[in-house]
Amino acid sequence: MKKIAVLPTLLTLGNGICGFVAITFISKVSADGAGAEDNINFTFAGWFIVFAMIFDVLDGYVARISNTASDFGGELDSLCDVVSFGVTPAFLMLKLGPRETNEFLHMMLGGIAALYFSCTALRLARFNVGNDTDASSHKRFQGLPSPGAAGCIAALAIVRGEFATLQNNLSRIYVAIEQDTIVRAVEIMAPIGALIVALLMVSNVPYPHITGKIFRGKKRVSHVIQVLLAGFILVSFRSLAPLLVFWVYAFIFPLRSLIAQNLRSDPAAGAPPVDEHAPHKL
Repeated sequence: MKKIAVLPTLLTLGNGICGFVAITFISKVSADGAGAEDNINFTFAGWFIVFAMIFDVLDGYVARISNTASDFGGELDSLCDVVSFGVTPAFLMLKLGPRETNEFLHMMLGGIAALYFSCTALRLARFNVGNDTDASSHKRFQGLPSPGAAGCIAALAIVRGEFATLQNNLSRIYVAIEQDTIVRAVEIMAPIGALIVALLMVSNVPYPHITGKIFRGKKRVSHVIQVLLAGFILVSFRSLAPLLVFWVYAFIFPLRSLIAQNLRSDPAAGAPPVDEHAPHKL
């Protein structure tokens, strides 16, 4: 067996461990999900999925800069990804969904969770087939990346869990919003959003490699300042930042592709303007 790079492997395993820890917090959520401890469990579950994403970014980056990228690392990465970004968000969606005792509704939630996991597995398998250790081949993804889809579900859990604290800190802004309203909104958005991002994962919509653009190559000082400013904004709006970042990333590129496709299909859009005063040839 060839030599295994220790640091990238440990970072990859950190990804899977974060997913496992998130599952333990999700399993502690009570049946009604209305207690203060449930809010804490939702918050930690969501953030540990985000931590898993950080490990997922770091392991690939460290493997590339240390020239230790390998097929073994790619396979291990996918195994951890299917836990952190497949099983964990699907299980979390079941807890975030509606609390009604309707049996048909619970069957629908279970079906959406199973579909989400299946799409994640298919997405990772498709990535593995076309994966190349060359960094230049990782500029774009076909379909929504599984960490981005998991981030959408994790963002809902963070808002669901941290809204009570957020409401106290920003009471002047959110004075008209009751906590029950947020909980109900998350219950509706979780299954619908999970279904949409699951289908986006197995779509052909091109998504840019955001982290690759940030870390790859030499950067100007202005670029570093922009990254630091974005990080400061994300930290300042800790509870709402994941909701904004992940859901905008998930939907902006399908919308842009749809608009571009409509423009290409409209022949009048690309035709040159007609000069009514120009002489006509017989």
